[in-house]
Amino acid sequence: MTAGAALPTPAEAEALVRERVRPLPVESRPLESLAGAVLAQSVRSERDQPPFDRVTMDGIAFASLAWRQGQRRFRVAGTQAAGHPPLALVDPAECFEAMTGAVLPQGCDCVVPVERLRVEDGVAVVDDDMPVEPFLNVHTRGLDAREGDLLLARGTCLGAPELAVLASAGLSRADVRAEPRIMIATTGDELVDPDQPIAAWQVRRSNTYALRGALSLRGHRRLAADHLPDDHAVLAERLSAHLATHDVIVLTGGVSMGRYDHVPSVLRQLGVQEVLHKVAQRPGRPMWFGIGPTGQTVFGLPGNPVSSLVCLLRYVVPALAAMAGATARAGEHIPLGARFKVSPALAYFLPVGVEYSSAMGMVAMPRPTRGSGDFISLLGTDGFVELPPGPRELPAGYLAPLYRW
Repeated sequence: MTAGAALPTPAEAEALVRERVRPLPVESRPLESLAGAVLAQSVRSERDQPPFDRVTMDGIAFASLAWRQGQRRFRVAGTQAAGHPPLALVDPAECFEAMTGAVLPQGCDCVVPVERLRVEDGVAVVDDDMPVEPFLNVHTRGLDAREGDLLLARGTCLGAPELAVLASAGLSRADVRAEPRIMIATTGDELVDPDQPIAAWQVRRSNTYALRGALSLRGHRRLAADHLPDDHAVLAERLSAHLATHDVIVLTGGVSMGRYDHVPSVLRQLGVQEVLHKVAQRPGRPMWFGIGPTGQTVFGLPGNPVSSLVCLLRYVVPALAAMAGATARAGEHIPLGARFKVSPALAYFLPVGVEYSSAMGMVAMPRPTRGSGDFISLLGTDGFVELPPGPRELPAGYLAPLYRW
């Protein structure tokens, strides 16, 4: 049996995570607070969109039939401004000055832009070579959506376009999944905060800031942090408190097989059910995942910085999306920009820089680290790609899933 053959693959591990996480509760929130939230209701069009035949360029509105009958000069009978009721055309030899966003005046069916006409003594003269046709420069009523059409489905992540749609549907509030309360807890007696004195045998505590940053960039705001010593009793006390107050616990370190790797046993003691421990991947093989006694989501990530960040993006971020009920979307894929040899018989997470190639377009250029503790080599990279187990050499152009930092 090859190394890691009995362990779940990354895809199998992600599936286990998604299956076991508990959905977050639903809450109603005001529109201005919804950026990044996941919709927990469907949204239908309040009325036709656009709700009227809408002028799309500043110019003059008139009847195209008059143009086809040879009319080129139109007396300006008034101005149709945006936000005002429609004027009515009485004489086909007349026109209305029309503003962008205004309702198309009654009796008119086209708009010629100001760039293609001139106004002389209250008469608009249209260029002879102007191609005039019905509904020229008019966004017709109901072209985008009809009243009652489904605009947004449950599970939609709300970005700028979606917020505009919510407002257009007349909603000042919407039902969304609550933001998860996330605790990031580092472990290890060797770790020292950035502003504290440090001994030659200690290292700075960096994982907290990398993981918080990655989650903040993805819209998560309810983040807290703690540092726990390699002490079974203290771990149990502090983790018990965190389980009582958080939806998600993300631990780093203490999940391998060493004498001081207490995290799995402490979690079991606290009633956290182990779902998986170890994944057939490099880096990050010792990763741990479980579900707390009241449905809390608990991750034990390896302590090495590269492993920790990779596992956060590969498993914790999808778990948070599943908890929010977000509709699953196909991930980003990108071709390798150069050949790369995968040695271990494990899925391999390779840091890459995304660059432009004249031959292949956007490509992922391999930027391997010197090991899972070498976070400095991640500088200047854009994320990592997941490559299949080795030993094998993958050619330039091999299409791989990309996970951005």
